[in-house]
Amino acid sequence: MSKPITLALPKGRILKEALPLLARLGIVPEADFSDDNSRKLMFETSRADVRIIRVRSFDAATFVAFGAAEIGIAGNDVLMEFAFSELYAPVDLGIGHCRLSVAQPAGLVEDIRTLSHVRVATKYPGITRRHFAAQGIQAEVIKLNGAMELAPLCGLASRIVDLVSTGKTLAENGLVETEVIAPVSSRLIVNRAAFKTHPAVVPIVDAIRSLVEKTPDAAAA
Repeated sequence: MSKPITLALPKGRILKEALPLLARLGIVPEADFSDDNSRKLMFETSRADVRIIRVRSFDAATFVAFGAAEIGIAGNDVLMEFAFSELYAPVDLGIGHCRLSVAQPAGLVEDIRTLSHVRVATKYPGITRRHFAAQGIQAEVIKLNGAMELAPLCGLASRIVDLVSTGKTLAENGLVETEVIAPVSSRLIVNRAAFKTHPAVVPIVDAIRSLVEKTPDAAAA
């Protein structure tokens, strides 16, 4: 018998949206998975051939790319940032919808198109530099992992690049969204080597693809 497949799931909203989809495939994590006070990170499931690890959203792609997990879920923002050649992203799951955007203080009147240099706070340094370079602007990137909206308020950076869903957090901190870099949704990701060598990977990928294609809102059901 081959070893169980390890499925890397990101914590937070994507995890909550992914669980109903996985349940339709008969993949239900053990009872203590939903215990918010638990420090446990690896869980068995209702299927003997699948176990789940719960990781940070940026780390899901890393676990899969380096073979510590055979499959996982990651937003295309993460895939754009890291561009792992070891990853195959065969299915858009249709969950985790948001957008990666540039935002700035509502009172900032300078036209960015007239600038040659801009300081930007973000956890996406690669995407940010490429985005502004395409406009002929050199981006000085300040890497932050959270509380991005504080950067303009405290004078750390004039602009931020971050995920936006409703825009409420931006508005409450006096920021406005000025440009959408890319729409974001969550993708099924697969380690390329595991896709070729692990006998259980392809059937799971095919089952997820079939479910999503038949019922695009399956994860929300």
